Amino acid sequence: MAQLLIETQLWNTNSLLTENVKKENGNIMVEGILATAEVKNGNGRYYPRELWERELDKYQESINNRTATGELDHPESQVINLKNVSHLVREFWWDGDKVMGKIEILPTPSGQILEALIKAGVTVGVSSRGMGSLEQNGNVMEVQDDFELLCWDFVSTPSNPGSFMEVVNEGKTVQQLNKYKEVNNIVREILCANTCTCYLD
Repeated sequence: MAQLLIETQLWNTNSLLTENVKKENGNIMVEGILATAEVKNGNGRYYPRELWERELDKYQESINNRTATGELDHPESQVINLKNVSHLVREFWWDGDKVMGKIEILPTPSGQILEALIKAGVTVGVSSRGMGSLEQNGNVMEVQDDFELLCWDFVSTPSNPGSFMEVVNEGKTVQQLNKYKEVNNIVREILCANTCTCYLD
């Protein structure tokens, strides 16, 4: 039976991000590993390469139509909620058994929070969301042929090895903000601007 497959697991990393801006519209662009075929991920799941190839062929149409959006954090739903959209997948390519991708951070409320986190030097990851069934095969749960890729979301704990995003080096580098104090202030300002119900300390 098909179920919602969300790939999240705690990962520790010390990688730092630097800010760069897309020249056409000023939006930040990030790139990194979207998925890896033929390996067991942090949730003990295994995705055959041919499964990713098939789903990415279909996903290319969403990229072409600029509908390849995703949310900030995984919701417990197979529906992409537009009010929570933070980014747009712009392209993908294969590097061996790794699916690489380039993602544009959008100036939406969730996108602004994501941008604030990146500017503050917070390491973020990306993780797939899809529907499919699993079958035990040795010590792994193999994702079956009914798998359907829905999107990629930004998360703090991706389960796919190496799926932390880095900013594309196309523009000028900006000094990182104070990691914790400054990010809290930025996020609060964004939330206040969008809800008008925020109380600052």
